[in-house]
Amino acid sequence: MSQSTSPDRGAPLSLGAVNPAGFALFVLLIVVSLPIFWIGHVSLALAWSTAEYSHGPLIPLISLYLFLREQRRMPPPAAEARTRWPGLLVLMAGLALAGLGNLMRVPDIVTYAFIFWVAGVVLTLFGWRRGRLHMLPVFHLIFMLPLPQVLYWKLTIFLQWISSALGVWFLSLGGVAVFLEGNVIDLGVYKLQVAEACSGLRYLFPILSFSYLFAILYRGPLWHKFALLLSAAPLTVLMNSVRIAVIGVLVNNYGIEQAEGFLHFFEGWVIFLICVAILFALAMILQRFAPNPLSLADAIDLDFEGFGAIFARVFAIRATPALLLAVLLTGAASTAWQTLPATEVTAPGRDPLLLFPRQLGDWQSYTVELEPDVERVLAADDYLNAFYETPGEGSVVNFFVAWYAKQTEGQGIHSPEVCLPTGGWEVFTLQEMPLDLTDVGYGRFNANRAVIQKGLSKQLVIYWFEGRGKRIANDFRAKLSVLHDSLTVGRTDGALVRYVTPIEPGESEADAEARLMRFMRLGLARLPQFVPF
Repeated sequence: MSQSTSPDRGAPLSLGAVNPAGFALFVLLIVVSLPIFWIGHVSLALAWSTAEYSHGPLIPLISLYLFLREQRRMPPPAAEARTRWPGLLVLMAGLALAGLGNLMRVPDIVTYAFIFWVAGVVLTLFGWRRGRLHMLPVFHLIFMLPLPQVLYWKLTIFLQWISSALGVWFLSLGGVAVFLEGNVIDLGVYKLQVAEACSGLRYLFPILSFSYLFAILYRGPLWHKFALLLSAAPLTVLMNSVRIAVIGVLVNNYGIEQAEGFLHFFEGWVIFLICVAILFALAMILQRFAPNPLSLADAIDLDFEGFGAIFARVFAIRATPALLLAVLLTGAASTAWQTLPATEVTAPGRDPLLLFPRQLGDWQSYTVELEPDVERVLAADDYLNAFYETPGEGSVVNFFVAWYAKQTEGQGIHSPEVCLPTGGWEVFTLQEMPLDLTDVGYGRFNANRAVIQKGLSKQLVIYWFEGRGKRIANDFRAKLSVLHDSLTVGRTDGALVRYVTPIEPGESEADAEARLMRFMRLGLARLPQFVPF
């Protein structure tokens, strides 16, 4: 983010001689890269169709603008450019990472590998000394990528919590009687759930991208640029909280329909534009502290002059041995991936969870289907949500299993930590506990033990992640296990296993835990029939 300088308008922009061989090699390089990065490109297209990443298609165009802008300030690359080998090393690293992502069938890894590959191509074409000066436009491509699912849901829950808390605080300042339970804003007559769509992520990503662009185009000291870049995230969260508070005021005064439909969408776009306006205002304020203050029009170096001629330089790319080697390496990687035998193994046969016994000993059960939006977010291939009760026990036990045939290619288990706050439940305590279930063939392993609370109600939750004969408590370790097994055994199937029971008035946590353990020993003996080892 070094300070940009104005181009010399009097200097001619040399196009160089048209080089058909070099241009043909460049086009061939792009073509032969498609197979090795294909699942990443498909994943990007699917992500860009969602609200959170709908800004994605603009990111490559903005990166191209930044690249052409830098080219305008520099002469055409020299024919004698040396030290192209670092670019080939970066390109090979990108191809190796893409190969690993393909073997694991994890598109996120392939998309990140693509950016490494692009960086390698730039360094190969321009040489190290010149190419490293063009890495800012390449790094900007990161903003087009979806976050890995684990990070996405963790960040969503964190932003939901902050937005809910700040929104309630703003409502209280406005004299509205309000109470917060988890992510549920209780207005008395009405209750608003701050769902994942209201976390602010759909504004955070484009605002971060905009602030990155803004910092590069800004003419001013380096600390000004960092201030503009770092202000984007807190600004977005703050304004999203204001948006939630505005919806709360409207619902409180005019009814629940104010939280839905066009008004909700309109308020979202208004908040986005306000965030952009605040960034411009911050730039104007920062200019007052600059040694030579500029007007806003002069402080933002936004100019498209001469871009057509600069873009035409692509026809003058030189057919260097390094470019030919880049084509051969990329083509070899794509060919190897296309001809590699499939490593994915079909999960062992299993019975659908619909056939899980409805009676276990003296326990009788009934099932409850999930709400459509919850089922959509869960995205499981099969699930069971059953409630078991018996006269001999103090309360009911909820037994929940969500099974996935694959946990790659955009699918995967969501931790209960994601779902609990959106239902108004708050995690009171959460820790790992050892379980000894050798008597029912499950061995010894660690599970998560949580106490959740909503108002005066408490529940005890025990859950773990199961698949391919493994039982893991930590969700990150479970994801790493999926990646490991996708490479070694070709399987990524797995399930979330969860038991919940209320902690009744006058009952201790130990009493509720003993009830869960008694029930678990009855049901787990049958579970491998539905969640195979």
